[in-house]
Order: sequence, then structure tokens, then C-alpha cells
Amino acid sequence: METIRNVLNAFKLPDLRRKILFTLAMLVAYRFAAHVPVPGVNADALRQLFQSNQLLGLLDMFSGGAMSSFSVVALGVYPYITASIIMQLLLPLIPPLERLAKEGEAGQAKINQLTHIITVPLAALQAIAQITMFSRGTLPVMEGFNLFSAETFVSSVATLATLTAGTMFAVWLGELITEQGVGNGISIIIFGGIVAQIPQRIAQDLRTNVPGLIAFAVIGVVTVAAIVFIYEGQRRIPVQYGKRVRGTKIYGGQSTHIPLKVNSAGMIPLIFASSFLILPGVIANYFQFSDSQVIASLAQGVVNLFDSGQIFYWIMYFVMVVGFTYFYTDVIFQQQNMPENLQRHGGFIPGIRPGARTAEYLNRVLRRITLVGALFLGSVAVLPFFANTLTPMQTMIVTSTGLLIVVGVVIDTMKQLEAQLLMRHYEGFLR
Repeated sequence: METIRNVLNAFKLPDLRRKILFTLAMLVAYRFAAHVPVPGVNADALRQLFQSNQLLGLLDMFSGGAMSSFSVVALGVYPYITASIIMQLLLPLIPPLERLAKEGEAGQAKINQLTHIITVPLAALQAIAQITMFSRGTLPVMEGFNLFSAETFVSSVATLATLTAGTMFAVWLGELITEQGVGNGISIIIFGGIVAQIPQRIAQDLRTNVPGLIAFAVIGVVTVAAIVFIYEGQRRIPVQYGKRVRGTKIYGGQSTHIPLKVNSAGMIPLIFASSFLILPGVIANYFQFSDSQVIASLAQGVVNLFDSGQIFYWIMYFVMVVGFTYFYTDVIFQQQNMPENLQRHGGFIPGIRPGARTAEYLNRVLRRITLVGALFLGSVAVLPFFANTLTPMQTMIVTSTGLLIVVGVVIDTMKQLEAQLLMRHYEGFLR
């Protein structure tokens, strides 16, 4: 009841109401685009392909469900997410990019521009891969469509341009939400696609699999509670600032803390691990129908090995998620350059020498608490395997990765609304 009252309070404020309605309008626009199919697609074959290949579920999730209908925004924002990850990894490796990152808003604007430029070829490459995959195999979604052949050259260029433009349109909508709406636009685009698929799946399970629906409800509630607990978990490192005398005034002397989150990497390790596990199967798919029997057999073996129904896939998924959690957390922490910033502003951790000793201490604490976050993310990643093994569920209504995204987006958006309400002397959403 308190949350509903706070939502009503938010709608009473004209500027906040405009932000919320603008966000909803952009989501509606994206959902309309997600139902405009690319010409020449066999809808029945496409539906069967997604039912038989769970590896496509991750890409479908990041497209907001648009890939399963192969719409003009079928690529979704996944190429942009990939480009953003590439830029984050390149920042500490390329000195000019690292200098740009330290130039404030102007530098960040240039980095965003470079990210958009990288997104275009990535989207085109992904479009080529998807069309090639959909035009081959036992369930050809675009039967007889050979990219850039004499008969299909014009239509190939038009299809690739449409899919690439669809990605940039989705990114544009996401950035409009970030600038003029509420929350992170890209995350909300993904969130909207995940949530949009829930009613249909619940209705289907009510007709065919009621025990599975009950099992999912129980697992979902427990998972959401665990995600919130870990998402909000942090280790507070005390920091003391020394007093400085300037003229007749005394500055500093206050105490504060550094909040080190248990899960600093968010959902990025899941994206990394899924992308790496999908890649061998996608490449092997191109060679399944080779004229050489040896190559075709090897390709089929790779496809079977990296199938999501095999326990090897889930073991590798768990290990890679844990590894990427440590890797990405370390990359982000090094970019923040926290020990140097503390020393520059006269701050120190009680009992720890500034400089190298502070860096060693923070790294040691961060790696220790990251172990909990890494094991948790790994457990979230393999949850569908245990759910399908131990319960009557054939597929989860929302994957564990989807639940992590939904909960994270809701918490972040509520915090933004809370900040807006607190500025106007209203009680917040979160206590």
C-alpha cells in the first residue's frame, strides 16, 4: 500500500509524471517496431527454431523478444552492449582513450560517439550471421535466401541496412529514455522485452503445465529475494580525511566510507560467458552441412557438446561466469583509481598507509567479497539446469539472467524515483 501511495505521489508532480509517461511511450514505440517482421520470413519455421534451440534465448532477451519474430529490430541493443563492453576493456589498454575518460563530460561524450561508431559494423556482422543461420539448417527460416547472390543482392543490402538501422533506432530510444525519462534507457528496453513475454508464457503454462508454473513461482520468489540481498550487499571501508588549514579556515576532518559492492559486475559476466559459449556452436553450425564427412561430423560433435541440454555446457557456464566476474570487477576497480584519489584529497583508511598499502588492502577486500558475488552469479546462471532437472518445468517463464536484469532495473529505477521524490519532501520507495 505504501508503494502504491508513493507512485500516486510521483504522478502528482507534473515534471516527474511527464518523465514516467515519456518512458512508457518510448517502450510502446519499441514494442510496435518489434512486431514489424522482415519480409520473406517463414513465421512457423522461426517459431519451431526457437523452441528447439535454447541458445537463441539470450539474444532474443536482449532484443526484447524481437528476434523470435525476426522483426526490423531483431538485433535489439545487443551490438551496442557488445560495443560498450569492448570500449570498457580498451580504456585501460589504449592511453588516448584513457585520457579521454579523465576529461569529464566532454571526454565521455567522445567515448559514447566511438561506441556508436563501433556498434554499426557489429550490428551488420550480427545481421549477416543471423540471416546465414536462418537460411540454412533443418528449419530454414529464410529458405532459398543466399546473401549477396546475383538474385538477392539488392534485397540482401536492404535487409542488412534495415536490421542495422533497427539496432540504432533501439539505441536511440534507450538514450532518449535516459535523457528525458526515468532510469537507464538501454536496460529499460531490455526489461520491457522480458516483461512483455511473461503474460503469454503464463497463459500457456496455465493450459498445459500448472505444476511447472507453481514450481517457477516458488523458485522465482526465492531467486528474486536472493538477487535483492546480493545486489544491495556491500562492505563499507571506513575513510578519514585529515584537517587542512587554509588561511583562517579549517577544512576536512570528517569521516566517511567506501561502499564496496558484493556484486560490482552486475549482469556483465553472464553476458560475457553466454557469448563465449554460444560462439563455438554458431561457428560449427556453418560446417554441419559441409561436403566433407569428417568436417561435418566434427561440427556436429561441437554443436552437441555446447548444447544447453548437456551438463558440460552448464559446468563451463558456471566456471566462466565466476572467472569473468573477477575479471570485470578488477577492470572496473582499476579504472576508478581509488587509492590515488583518496591520497590526492587527503583521505586515508585508519591503520593503513596511503598509496601502495591502501591499494593492496582494497584489492584484498574486494577479491574476498567478490567471491560471494561470483559464486552467486554462477548459481544464478545454472539455475535453469536444476529447475528443469528437479521440477516439472520444461522451460522457465523468465530465465535466471532475465530475473537478474528485471530486479536490477527495478531497483535502479526506484532509486531514481526516490531521489526525485526526496527532493520534493516525499517519502521514498525504498526503506
